[in-house]
Amino acid sequence: MKKSGPDDMNILRQLEELANGLGIEVRYEKIKKEASFFPGGLCNFKGDDLLIVHSKISARDKIHTLSKALATFDLGDIFVKPAVRELLLKYTETGSEEDFE
Repeated sequence: MKKSGPDDMNILRQLEELANGLGIEVRYEKIKKEASFFPGGLCNFKGDDLLIVHSKISARDKIHTLSKALATFDLGDIFVKPAVRELLLKYTETGSEEDFE
C-alpha cells in the first residue's frame, strides 16, 4: 500500500465533512479487540449515527473505513466533490475499493 500523503489528508477531511453534513458524528478512538484487528465502522447509538474509526490506523485505512460507511447512504441530493463521489461510487459498486492506490 502506498504511503499516506497530503492528498489522502485532503480526502479524509472531505469525508469527515460529508459525514458531519449527514449528521454522522465521527470519532477517532483507540479500539481494542482481542485477537483481531478492527478498523472501525458505523453504528447507531441512542438513535444517532456514529462512525467510530480506530485512531491508530493510517490515513488510507481511515479513508477506507469512512468511505465504506458513507457509501451506504443515499447521496443523490447532496453536493459531494467529484473526486470523493467517484471514490464512494467504487465502494457502492463493489463493497470495497480495490483500485485506491
